[in-house]
Amino acid sequence: MAFDLDEQEQLATLKDWWSKYGNLTTWVLIVALAAYAGWSGWNYYQRSQAIQASQLYDEQQKAVTAKDSAKVQRAAADIQQKFGRTAYAAMAAMSAAKVAFDANDLNAAKEQLQWVVDHGQDDDYKALARIRLAGILLDQKAYDDGLKVLAADLPPPFASAAADRKGDILVAQNKLDEARAAYQLALDKMDSKNPGKQLIQLKLDAIGGAPAKAAA
Repeated sequence: MAFDLDEQEQLATLKDWWSKYGNLTTWVLIVALAAYAGWSGWNYYQRSQAIQASQLYDEQQKAVTAKDSAKVQRAAADIQQKFGRTAYAAMAAMSAAKVAFDANDLNAAKEQLQWVVDHGQDDDYKALARIRLAGILLDQKAYDDGLKVLAADLPPPFASAAADRKGDILVAQNKLDEARAAYQLALDKMDSKNPGKQLIQLKLDAIGGAPAKAAA
């Protein structure tokens, strides 16, 4: 079928444009499609990782219920090795640390908590791990190490618990003025309705009450 004059002009314009930009357009499309495929593939990979990690985590929790400490620790190690970038890795480590602590295996508990501090993807889990790790170091009389663990910047919801734990360590070191300041900070950072406030106040009162204010 013959083209009329307008169609011939349009075809000529299209051919001219394609000769100039066709190769570039093709590459742009290829890159865009590759990026989309990569993004889709990454999302699928992440979902797959999370599903597999959750299955291992469920198995670990069954071991926790069964009080099978060895299996709990193995499951935590497996999740950390295979799915370390998922939230389940930190959750498994925290569970393993609790089981180890209850079994009086403080070194195993420390290792699990330290893993969360070093490799955890969630700031809240990392903060909680620091506070619990500092408690174990307090039990082991590693006071300076405990204070170093607590020296990191923690999310605001954990400021009170961290200050309270710091106060405990300072009391053990007989640094009572610093301990008073730490306990007072813990009280200041804690919600007034939190029942834990009474315990901190008792500890503060036991070492002489609120810290003295510096002279103006």
